[in-house]
Amino acid sequence: MNTLKTGFLLIVMSSLLVMAGYFLGGPTGMTIALVLSLGMNFMAYWHSDKLALKMAGASEVTAQDAPVLHSIVEEQAMLSGLPKPRVYLIQNDSPNAFATGRSPQKAAVAATTGIMRILNRDELAAVMAHEMAHVGNRDTLIMTVAASVAGAITFMAMIARFSMFFGGMRRGGGGGNGAFIGLIGMLVVAILLPLAAMLVRSAISRAREYQADATGAHNCRNPWALANALEKLEAGSHRRPMKTNEAVSHLFIVNPLSGFSASMFSTHPPIRERVARLRQMRS
Repeated sequence: MNTLKTGFLLIVMSSLLVMAGYFLGGPTGMTIALVLSLGMNFMAYWHSDKLALKMAGASEVTAQDAPVLHSIVEEQAMLSGLPKPRVYLIQNDSPNAFATGRSPQKAAVAATTGIMRILNRDELAAVMAHEMAHVGNRDTLIMTVAASVAGAITFMAMIARFSMFFGGMRRGGGGGNGAFIGLIGMLVVAILLPLAAMLVRSAISRAREYQADATGAHNCRNPWALANALEKLEAGSHRRPMKTNEAVSHLFIVNPLSGFSASMFSTHPPIRERVARLRQMRS
């Protein structure tokens, strides 16, 4: 069900991009919007993992550097039937973790030093199972595509606002009704479409988090450990919010941000709901 929902939402987001292109430049604008989206997705496909890890301040560690983390990741990769990903550590007291990579063969998982301190082995294993579920479900690629299309819409909104500021809205349609329709189109692109894209992107991310919770709990055979971990991570991230780039905040298992950034159009489902679903599962 979540897979169908995600596919539908990606189609909706792509339609918003095409709509933005049409409002800005008619059929030619639609073509430019599609080319822009394809270009951004191509770049994101090949480089999103490196960018995400760099923005999060993650450094790759060997089995000698972090033997417990490596052992757990290897164990959960085996249970998930996936290749062992590269392992990264983030020197940060805020407890969190994320996965990235365009495919299971190119995947990486990252954990903060904070999460290593507050979770026991079973809970950390459950978190890594959740992250391996993201890798197996190709969520990292899906979210990269969603972020790229949303970025293209935001870019077009910026063009629309720039054009309105310099009077571009008065050049369409030769005055009268044409100018009014042009103004409405510019307002839609500048304000409504970015808002809609943000909501759709949040809905995609939430659907993927629920799916990863279910898959991870099934693979590690310990849904209660994942539920306990989520409760600890939420409390820990509230006490010590993570200073990280908002562009990668949706990748983390719990929202690393705090305040207005965390509550406005959150990309994460409520922890209470995630925990309730997990506690209903059988071990």
